[in-house]
Amino acid sequence: MTNVKEYGAALAVLIDADNANPAIVEGLLAEIAKHGVASVKRIYGDWTNTNLSQWKTALLEYSIQPIQQFAYTTGKNATDSAMIIDAMDLLYSGTFDGFCIVSSDSDFTRLASRMRESGKIVYGFGEQKTPRPFVTACDRFIYTEVFSASSTTEQSVKKKPAKELRQDTKLLNLFKSAIEAASDENGWANLGPVGSNITKQAPDFDPRNYGYTKLSDLVTAMDYFKTERRENVVFIKNERSK
Repeated sequence: MTNVKEYGAALAVLIDADNANPAIVEGLLAEIAKHGVASVKRIYGDWTNTNLSQWKTALLEYSIQPIQQFAYTTGKNATDSAMIIDAMDLLYSGTFDGFCIVSSDSDFTRLASRMRESGKIVYGFGEQKTPRPFVTACDRFIYTEVFSASSTTEQSVKKKPAKELRQDTKLLNLFKSAIEAASDENGWANLGPVGSNITKQAPDFDPRNYGYTKLSDLVTAMDYFKTERRENVVFIKNERSK
């Protein structure tokens, strides 16, 4: 049997069918592949409900296991409970390094926190409407709007112009504090650690939310901070660009 550790972290992917769109699956799994191996892929819902029939093609193509959960009564979401119970079983198995929770539902906030308390990394995936508590409970939260329905190489979020980026006080403050934390005695900081520090402050930070594929592309578009390239490595400084 092949050891998934050879290929990266073992991840369990748990999808709330009631709060996810099948159009994101290709981009979702491509994103997860950047972080590890999706050794378990499960999706939860009441599959007797015709509203979920659009998932069928995606489940077959990407080998995602559907888990049936009947709705016991109107107004109560039994799917969430089934997903949480399975997640805890998988956690206690000790097999996984991390979990990917795909939902825009705040009901999974405590689950994400509990997994992190056990030393597991948690990736959240949901729409922009996802409540803030669930977003911040994850190590990293990725908004599914960045996934194109037709191709993982296309950007579905429109690029924000330099003027709009420079007027985004929250974005500028994130960069300023991250640069300060990662800078050397001369004030220069490697852009890689800067990005990591920003993610720690804001789990949902992603250059793609602003329409840019890479962090370096976003920094260039901002045209706000002083930058310098050294042997293909970008350094950034807390000074206004000239």
